Amino acid sequence: MTANILLQLGGGAGGLGGIIPMVLIIVVFYFFMIRPQVKKQKDQKKYVDELQKGHKVVTTAGIHGRIAEVNETTFLIEVDNGVKIKFDKASISLDASKALNNPPAAKA
Repeated sequence: MTANILLQLGGGAGGLGGIIPMVLIIVVFYFFMIRPQVKKQKDQKKYVDELQKGHKVVTTAGIHGRIAEVNETTFLIEVDNGVKIKFDKASISLDASKALNNPPAAKA
């Protein structure tokens, strides 16, 4: 009877050793995949909320233009003289728009 209890306790310690690698995988997954994605989404929302009439933007489809009107969920973007297209705010590309407004410094 005593030997039976000792065998069961020994098996339980092995189970704990199997949980630790799973916890480490979840922690690594969080810090390398989930957390950066959440941060990027917050930055995108903040950037779009700060856009105003006259700012140059690039959409995720690659269309360049200047904001002509800001609505609650959309932008009216002028892509050419008198040509205006309505886009959802989510369609603004953060990286491309920032690159358009802040061109890299010329190399000396």
